[in-house]
Amino acid sequence: MSQLFAVIGNPIEHSRSPLIHQQFARQMGIDLVYEKLWAPIDGFEAAVREFMERGGAGMNVTVPFKLEAFDLADEHSPRAKRALAANTLVFPQEAGGPIRADNTDGIGLVNDLAFHGVEITGRRLLILGAGGATRGVLEPLLERTPSALTIANRNPERAYGLVEEFADVAGDCLLSGCPLAAIEATPFDLIINATPASLARQLPPLPDEIIGPETTAYDMAYSAEPTVFMEWAASRGASPHDGLGMLVEQAAESFLLWHGRRPDTAPVRLALREAIARTEQRQD
Repeated sequence: MSQLFAVIGNPIEHSRSPLIHQQFARQMGIDLVYEKLWAPIDGFEAAVREFMERGGAGMNVTVPFKLEAFDLADEHSPRAKRALAANTLVFPQEAGGPIRADNTDGIGLVNDLAFHGVEITGRRLLILGAGGATRGVLEPLLERTPSALTIANRNPERAYGLVEEFADVAGDCLLSGCPLAAIEATPFDLIINATPASLARQLPPLPDEIIGPETTAYDMAYSAEPTVFMEWAASRGASPHDGLGMLVEQAAESFLLWHGRRPDTAPVRLALREAIARTEQRQD
């Protein structure tokens, strides 16, 4: 009998999660059904409850419902508690059991960086943005002991708030915040764009001096073509990567939570990249 899973969001048509999890399941010989589930902005909990009544075993959660998913759950992993948001729900298999929440975004990012051979330990990091995307990845990055990590945001108060909140896990890392317009004009080893600017083909105001010959520029957004942030960084000598691998790696962590087995992400990365390219070609 097939197990039932879904990804929930608004909008949801663009989601690649069904393709990813179907590839994982085929690789592992697991029989599952994985749906896209649209929910109205004020109807998240009702949609989740209805899905559970249909026998749903687990759910991925995307924007704008990650905070509501955290609030709905009865039990929270340490990762979800740190992020104050959940992108993965595990549903009870017996009536009255707890809904469990986790957040796999951070481990998805660090696993993707490792896949690309990007070193974090002892390196200088810069994160652009201080929203939920940054909150979800801060602790896993800090756990890998960079020498310094700067959070830059248009509203610096949000960056300062994250610095204060995560100071307890910073260790010897120099954790700091600043306005986007006041980023130190010296090269960073790793720059992570956690803003939504690339989705609108926009680029945050950045000094060219933050790029050095050994800089890796990572955009959490992804598309068939390089994002504007990746193009800017590559034109100045950085090594660019997009967030497609992070999407696959966070999905692999969700798969592990649901099935107790971790799939091989490499062939799924390739299949997803090819599927996105085909979609872009059909739209041209």
